[in-house]
Amino acid sequence: MDSSDSIDLQQIKESLNEQEMRFLSPLAAHSKDAIRRFPEERIETGHRQNYAVDSDRILHSLAYTRYIDKTQVFYLVDNDHITHRVLHVQLVSKISRTIGRFLGLNEDLIEAIALGHDIGHCPFGHDGEGYLSRLCEAHGIGPFQHNLQSVRFLEKIERKGRGWNLTLQVLDGIMCHDGEIHSHELSPDRDKTFARFDEEMARKGADPSLPLTPMTLEGCVVRMADTISYIGRDIEDAIRLNLIERRQLPRMCVERLGDTNGTIVYTLVTDLIKSSFQRPAIAFSQAISEALKMLKEFNLNHIYLNPKIKPDSHKIKALFELLFERYLRDLQQGNEDAIIFREYLDDMSEDYLLNSKPEEIVRDFIAGMTDQYFLKQCPEELRPRRITGRF
Repeated sequence: MDSSDSIDLQQIKESLNEQEMRFLSPLAAHSKDAIRRFPEERIETGHRQNYAVDSDRILHSLAYTRYIDKTQVFYLVDNDHITHRVLHVQLVSKISRTIGRFLGLNEDLIEAIALGHDIGHCPFGHDGEGYLSRLCEAHGIGPFQHNLQSVRFLEKIERKGRGWNLTLQVLDGIMCHDGEIHSHELSPDRDKTFARFDEEMARKGADPSLPLTPMTLEGCVVRMADTISYIGRDIEDAIRLNLIERRQLPRMCVERLGDTNGTIVYTLVTDLIKSSFQRPAIAFSQAISEALKMLKEFNLNHIYLNPKIKPDSHKIKALFELLFERYLRDLQQGNEDAIIFREYLDDMSEDYLLNSKPEEIVRDFIAGMTDQYFLKQCPEELRPRRITGRF
């Protein structure tokens, strides 16, 4: 008899769930308590724990694959050492899991939220998000928000409209991430249900300023780690591209956080762990929080809003308008030879087609594009120029 025949994988899974009860913090989200919108017998009887399944599903999604050519901050720059979205997501995952390990939290849940949190970003980063959002509002479907679009991809678009049936805890963490908002402390908003999740999605869709808080400490960690992962990295990229100089960093920030990405990340992670240990909240100390807020303002004014990094932004804006109107017209005219039919709607589920307005279908198609795919859809003579080396 093969020795493997005597191995009961379901029993091993139950043992792992028991280990979580013994070794994780009582404040952690345990895998056995995960909630799915639709029951899955294969998950219930299989050997993998819930959040590990979700991590795998996100990692193997088509939307995750497209991270490879999505802008983080700098676009149309020919420099192989500039951060792209795929690296940012990996950094968020690593930093979050490090924090979670020290706080006794569920690393599988943290990884799933981190891997999926930016899947909804459209081409050309936050600039592209702004252009697409204005088009969506002009066509009556409300502003575009990448966190909500991430949930939409994973629930309603992936697998040709069938979605991945991820757990509530993972979807909630993705919906509630917002690295741009400065938070000194986050306490989870526990005991959410799918009904409340759907309500929050709808309310946030109508009002982007509506504050949302994750239902788990793990979700709070990812939200904080999102900022930690990009704040110093964006500074290094900006210095590499000759956009700023290190000596420009605010003195108070340098004194409290350091002046390199490595020291900034180490300082923020260490402070977050110390300030959150055995507490029902994820927090920075007051001094570090003040320095981080000031550094984010520095980045906003000297990097993200710097006109040098977007010399052809007007061309990209015009291309978003061109493609949106082209695809909408193709849908309204039933032009099945058009690319939106051939490369997006082919074999799409009846549920998606019946429950999505033409304008929403166009939004979904454009939001899922990589930067290069987007540009290939545009007339060559209208494409923006690329920047070589440095600004």
